[in-house]
Amino acid sequence: MSNVRKVALAYSGGLDTSIIIPWLKENYACEVVAFISDVGQGKEVGPARQKALKTGAVKVVVKDQRKDFLEKFCFSALKAQAKYEGTYLLGTSLARPVIAQGLVETALREGADAICHGATGKGNDQVRFELTVMALAPHLKIIAPWREWDIKSREDAMDYAAQRGIEIPVTKKRPYSMDGNLWHLSHEGGELEDPWNAPSPHAFLTTKDPAKAPKNSLNITLQFKSGVPVGLNGKKIGAVALLEKLNKLAAGYGIGRLDIVENRLVGMKSRGVYESPGATVLYEAHRALQSLTVERESLHHSQLMSVKYAEIIYYGQWFSPLRDSLEAYFNEMQKNVTGDVRVELHPGRAVATGVRSPYSLYKLDLATFGEDAVYNQKDAEGFIRLFGLPMKVVGMVKRNKK
Repeated sequence: MSNVRKVALAYSGGLDTSIIIPWLKENYACEVVAFISDVGQGKEVGPARQKALKTGAVKVVVKDQRKDFLEKFCFSALKAQAKYEGTYLLGTSLARPVIAQGLVETALREGADAICHGATGKGNDQVRFELTVMALAPHLKIIAPWREWDIKSREDAMDYAAQRGIEIPVTKKRPYSMDGNLWHLSHEGGELEDPWNAPSPHAFLTTKDPAKAPKNSLNITLQFKSGVPVGLNGKKIGAVALLEKLNKLAAGYGIGRLDIVENRLVGMKSRGVYESPGATVLYEAHRALQSLTVERESLHHSQLMSVKYAEIIYYGQWFSPLRDSLEAYFNEMQKNVTGDVRVELHPGRAVATGVRSPYSLYKLDLATFGEDAVYNQKDAEGFIRLFGLPMKVVGMVKRNKK
């Protein structure tokens, strides 16, 4: 351990990272540079900086990564309609590679010998952090305290903090592990570890109870360019401001709550409760616009690719060659996903109610049930004969064997 002189630590000020700084100093006798990535966790950044210095960091580096997080990571997933196991909008999965990228940059700039993270040995985040480091700076040593120290539980970690006078954001009465950013807020642990238990009302911190949301719906209009949201209600708006506004509007209607049991990469199932108000609205709007502007075969194939893309993100392989290739595919497919979507916000749900685009593939003269001079319905007869020929042949063989 003596060859490690300086460590760059991914620091949040949560339970795990709060105790890691003194643990590193006690066990590695090294200097610790705390790296804090601002991905939209709000008021936590300032107190985290002060706590890192108070608990022994020689320096704290704070980097505002909100814009990059949304534009380069979240909107990439949005263009792919990527949802892990069909539901999870990947808020934590998308944040980890951008945080790890900033951590590596800090480690190299500060002359660190190693990086350190607070992810447990049971979770996905250890993989996401370490694969990013392996891809961007494979020479750096990786320290994962949860795989080294004698602390076995969150209760042990709380006791460790208490013994050293370290303030922590959790208690034994509220032991949730939380992760927040502009894309979502996640909750794990506590009573949530039993899938039979409904989440307690106090588990939700950003979204209003849908039962207490306004009864009158609210219409908003989102503008997209090549699959990327660029405007709200007719006004151009930047990515960060857009999500902040959407989060506030949608959270007021209790939109974006998700309670799932998911399959972790390391092989176990885990229960997570998520709040993703703004992201949920964007996914619904993008889905509707894509249905209007992408031709059938491309759309159907993209739905297959979307499943793999979500897995790659969830598995921490953001900086892999395959993800780069798939992103190029989705960027090409999204070229004409440009236009406006009207979304109606209701208690607990967002519904696209109107869509328009200069690249619309919807043609009224083809789709109408009224009289038209474009589509000859008699043409369908020959098409059905040829399309159904394989099934007809199988039917004939079965009939002859009876």
